[in-house]
Amino acid sequence: MLTHYTPVGQADMSPHLRCSTTSIDVVSYTFSLTDLCIPAGKGTVYDYFVNAKTGKFQPWAELVVDVQCDSSKPMNSVFVPTAETSSLRFFLDMMVELHKPIMFVGGAGVGKTQLVKGKLAVLPEDMMSLTISFNYFTDVVSFQKILESPLEKKAGVNYGPPGTKQLIYFVDDLNMPKLDPYETAMPISLIRQHLGWGHWFDRNKLTQKNINNTQYVACMNPTAGSFIINPRLQRLFMTLAVDFPGQDSLMKIYGTFLQGHLQKFKEDIQELGTKILQAALALHERVSSTFRKTAVNFHYEFTVRHLANVFQGLLMSTPEVVNTPAKWGKLWLHESERVYADRLVSLQDLETYNKSAVTIAKKYFPINDIDDYYKKKDSRPLIFCHFSRGLTDKTYDEVLDYQHMYRVLTEALLEYNETNAVMDLVLFEDAMKHVARISRICSSPGGHALLVGVGGSGKQSLARLAAFICGYATVTIVISGNYSLSNFREDLQKMYKRAGLKGEGLMFLFTDSQIVDERMLVYVNDLLASGEIPDLFAQEDRDEIINAIRGETKALGLVDTPENCWATFIGKVKANLHVAFTASPVGEAFRVRSQRFLATINSTVIDWFQPWPEVSLLSVARKFLDDLELESDAVRNAVVEFMPFSFAAVNKTSKAFFEAERRYNYTTPKTFLELIKLYKSVLTKKRKESQEAIDRLENGL
Repeated sequence: MLTHYTPVGQADMSPHLRCSTTSIDVVSYTFSLTDLCIPAGKGTVYDYFVNAKTGKFQPWAELVVDVQCDSSKPMNSVFVPTAETSSLRFFLDMMVELHKPIMFVGGAGVGKTQLVKGKLAVLPEDMMSLTISFNYFTDVVSFQKILESPLEKKAGVNYGPPGTKQLIYFVDDLNMPKLDPYETAMPISLIRQHLGWGHWFDRNKLTQKNINNTQYVACMNPTAGSFIINPRLQRLFMTLAVDFPGQDSLMKIYGTFLQGHLQKFKEDIQELGTKILQAALALHERVSSTFRKTAVNFHYEFTVRHLANVFQGLLMSTPEVVNTPAKWGKLWLHESERVYADRLVSLQDLETYNKSAVTIAKKYFPINDIDDYYKKKDSRPLIFCHFSRGLTDKTYDEVLDYQHMYRVLTEALLEYNETNAVMDLVLFEDAMKHVARISRICSSPGGHALLVGVGGSGKQSLARLAAFICGYATVTIVISGNYSLSNFREDLQKMYKRAGLKGEGLMFLFTDSQIVDERMLVYVNDLLASGEIPDLFAQEDRDEIINAIRGETKALGLVDTPENCWATFIGKVKANLHVAFTASPVGEAFRVRSQRFLATINSTVIDWFQPWPEVSLLSVARKFLDDLELESDAVRNAVVEFMPFSFAAVNKTSKAFFEAERRYNYTTPKTFLELIKLYKSVLTKKRKESQEAIDRLENGL
């Protein structure tokens, strides 16, 4: 059963009965309902609707309209209808036409928001919309300001949208605001008051404001935020539950994108389309069933978004580069690894994933040397990136060997150090892989990265190098003693103007240690979720931006209305401004913030920094001890090899310490570098002391 049209958990059925009665009045049935019967053995009642003209049940699938997809457009800008979305869209169209509220309830990534945005994108000229995403810190005062921003004063105490337009408020993540001591979410209470009584109050004058020609569409995830919303609000909505799309729907959605892209390729590649779809869905199902969400691994939630990220990566291929079935298989393996494996927190989980991926790849693709990429020692690189052919050629292609990749990244690092603060990086294999991953994320349309690792893992340095390779300027905030939320807002305004007006490519590098006020994440959450931060600009600044971008809007063939100009500005911001949010998994802060601000997990691609392997530690030690004067190469090699050995010994003891005392002792790459630094300083000090003693013996006091 894929889609259920049921009220969620409330006893008061009258609003839903009213909606059902209205729908019958709209289509004007003239036949006896007892004459209808569902075709035997062909789905459930939820798969059909009553055709008013024929008086028979008709499958929702027959309403689906095929969409032609051009791979040059971002996937999130195209809505592909399926049997399930057609049924939900039917009720959404009906309730919008009747000016009645409707709510979609379902887990993360099932397509609720895309469904509503697909409707809002094709509204008639006499309707307009305003999208509002709730988060943990959404308060009723700021929410009311956002609601009132598109309204204008009419006669007396009446307010409404401009002219005779109808305004749709789309409220996403309805149940996210925190509850007050009385178990009440005030923003929700304001919606209830407006729907129930048609007005709210001016907070300064304490006078009544009648709000006309508006309606609400809402979405919520019952597994996040408050599990129960005010039943006095929910009874006013028609509530529909949305499940994860079925196999047929997923095949249709991603088949539409893939087949449209493969039309440019050779015939043998086009025939591979169905196998790519089957492999992607099989691996997604295997990953979803193997890696379950827990209190610790709270981000182990694999949804339609992750499938979309896989296919978004596949659409970066070109006929000239990915021109054999074997290479397509390797590209699919790489994109799947970037989406699924990069989220995994342990080496054991990675091994489990690799076994599943290899098994499925062997079933669907002719990759003869696949085992060479997953050997524990001397494995070949399975990496596709935009700098595989050098810094100037941005073709998305396979990296053939680590030596070539090292030369390219070393050249990039030298160029970076010429114009920026010097970074003394050791580009071992893991570091190069992370640079490729971050650059892949930022090269995707609207791509944002969440880099998770203990302090000193190199997250910020590698992100800066990846941004430089992509041609982006890295922007950070400077925290001082009096840095406040208003300062952060000003910094964001500058970034928006640089990205939206000047068209500069920017990477906003933001770390969890820079969060001086948790409400800073409200802005970051909105930036990640939709690219638009409500109320970021004052009205005079907004008008200035609209006037500045009016020419570009006309050049796109659009009428230069304020709405179109602002949409053009936000579109440029989404294309040019990428966020790299670095966080440490140590402690509770990361988990709590991710639950309060869903976009930090749902709207980003995660790159989880695993502990450095011994080979990487060895190469780092060799680089930093290479210039040290020692009596022989044998002694130098012994010292170099002892560094990772001692680091591993401490890690092993730390595990035993945790099992015995239930207390953590953290060792990070930074502590390894401190170990090398300490050895060099102690060696220098002891040599100095020895030389002074020798001089004293030879020369006297």
